[in-house]
Amino acid sequence: MSAAAIPLPVAPASSPARSVRDATHESPWVRWTLIGIALAFLTLFLFVPLAAVFYEALRKGVDVYLAAVIEEDALAAIRLTLLTAAIAVPLNLVFGVAAAWAIAKFEFRGKNLLVTLIDLPFSVSPVVSGLIYVLVFGLQGWFGETLRDHDLKVIFAVPGIVLATVFVTFPFVARELIPLMEAQGKDEEEAAVVLGASGWQVFWRVTLPNVKWGLLYGVILCNARAMGEFGAVSVVSGHIRGATNTMPLHVEILYNEYQFTAAFAVASLLALLALVTLALKTWVERRFEQDRAAD
Repeated sequence: MSAAAIPLPVAPASSPARSVRDATHESPWVRWTLIGIALAFLTLFLFVPLAAVFYEALRKGVDVYLAAVIEEDALAAIRLTLLTAAIAVPLNLVFGVAAAWAIAKFEFRGKNLLVTLIDLPFSVSPVVSGLIYVLVFGLQGWFGETLRDHDLKVIFAVPGIVLATVFVTFPFVARELIPLMEAQGKDEEEAAVVLGASGWQVFWRVTLPNVKWGLLYGVILCNARAMGEFGAVSVVSGHIRGATNTMPLHVEILYNEYQFTAAFAVASLLALLALVTLALKTWVERRFEQDRAAD
């Protein structure tokens, strides 16, 4: 028999399912080691500090806790925090939707520059952004004399706090919507235009319903950052009790004055807001996945 006629051994072909299984599954000890490391990290840097905040806030009793929360300066800080978020979040909502719609659905000169500017607050320290507003609107700033002549106050007042908060939070809505709109493409909008829909009709009936969960997700993140912002607000606020102190600034003042229980009581409110934000974020992610699976 010739060598060409001798059958060669053929290696058994591995099924695609087996290859995928081998590539995505690790041995049990590897999985449990990774899970253990993750849980240890979360316990040390998240759960323990969070528990410590509530423990210190309630350590002297509920009466002391409530007294610290309903104290006049604390209530003023809570009101200012909510007011700032109530102004900054809708402004960022409008900007984020407009920027994302323009970037994802249209081609225009300066598009890359706009994307870069949207990411600017992520790369600039909040303290630096606060100093920029002081340079522009402070008494010795570019518009300081004009504002003083018209009896307008921006720095060390509510407008400065709102401006600083808007600056540090405006990327969140846009950054959630841009990749979502780009992934959806332009086919549905173009079909609507062919059928005679106007620009606003396309936006309200086609674009907005497709991104509603991403939009809500961005608003939740924006609101969380607005209520918890410290650096930029600290520079422009002036730390005026009962007037320009937000909740994070009020916590700092109480802690520096050795009023630890009161400081942790107000901090616990911020922690509760964070937990509520986390719950809303989880719910939005679940609804988004359900809607995507249904499609």
